[in-house]
Amino acid sequence: MEFQRFEMQIGKENLAKLNTQRVAIFGLGGVGGQVAETLSRSGIGNFTLVDKDIIDTTNINRQIIALHSTLYAKKVDICAERIQDINPNTRIEKLYVEFNENTILDFSQFDYVVDAVDDLNAKFEIIKRAKLVGIPVISAMGAGNKLDITALKVADIEKTNTCPLARIMRERLKKAGISGVKCVFSTEKPVCIDSKTISSNAFVPAVMGIMIAREVVLDLINYKGNEK
Repeated sequence: MEFQRFEMQIGKENLAKLNTQRVAIFGLGGVGGQVAETLSRSGIGNFTLVDKDIIDTTNINRQIIALHSTLYAKKVDICAERIQDINPNTRIEKLYVEFNENTILDFSQFDYVVDAVDDLNAKFEIIKRAKLVGIPVISAMGAGNKLDITALKVADIEKTNTCPLARIMRERLKKAGISGVKCVFSTEKPVCIDSKTISSNAFVPAVMGIMIAREVVLDLINYKGNEK
């Protein structure tokens, strides 16, 4: 059984529950691709994958779906293929679209929403729609120009610091009266030799994605650890 070792940690009922849950992942880059991979390996049974991009050579250094054999393919297609290869019983909806305020999508069908996009307007719209229908949402803050994986933190966006992206989103959400947004952010100051280009690596986006996936899984099963 593929998920037997995980079942030993969370129990048969919780694993069965994860198989019924639908998670929407917006953005399948360095962070979002790893979220999808980790959630699939954790027994999530239903996905909606949203991304408008194709795989490019510049993605190879940090995106789990980016290989020379997958160049120029749609990210939603390759990510779906990986998930299906991990768990052939997974049900997947692929949306090859640029998500924005005009995109028609019913958020109430999801059990959890993952925001892993770079565009600020799309990020805000994803969070706003999820909160509007009361669906849990977690948002990825800036992973570019970072080197220290130990500086990554999980927090309410109102408690973030250091990250420029988190500051912008924090202020925008506050103005809109939106609160209680969980995110993963870095407390590390930007690291980049060429300030004109956002730098990246294989480890920070991946770890951020794994951290997000962990939060999704534990929230869905309401995991309280060893608390009684």
